[in-house]
Amino acid sequence: QVQLVESGGGLVQAGGSLRLSCAASGRTFSYYGMGWFRQAPGKERELVAAISPGGGSTYYADSVKGRFTISRDNAKNTVYLQMNSLKPENTAVYFCAAAWGGYTITTVGYKSWGQGTQVIVSS
Repeated sequence: QVQLVESGGGLVQAGGSLRLSCAASGRTFSYYGMGWFRQAPGKERELVAAISPGGGSTYYADSVKGRFTISRDNAKNTVYLQMNSLKPENTAVYFCAAAWGGYTITTVGYKSWGQGTQVIVSS
């Protein structure tokens, strides 16, 4: 399994942008599908975006399409989430997760998780 560490969260005003990073350990990062999830207080963890091992396929939740972009750099063992036009309802703890061989659109299959990074969007 890979070990994951997220960074880049913080406080931003509505309409602003943040870029989250998730650094992975190990030599097998390029074999993992990667997902960005978020969990707001009192709500279930939900998938925001996901990307295939080679980066050629991506998935976005309807609520973030056109505003968020997931990408990865396998040479740097890092996956990113560029978040633009942020809204207060995007406030949550954001987690990255790894699934061997490809991504899924639920939490099932993601065996490695980061500790999360807090994103707060003020109105």
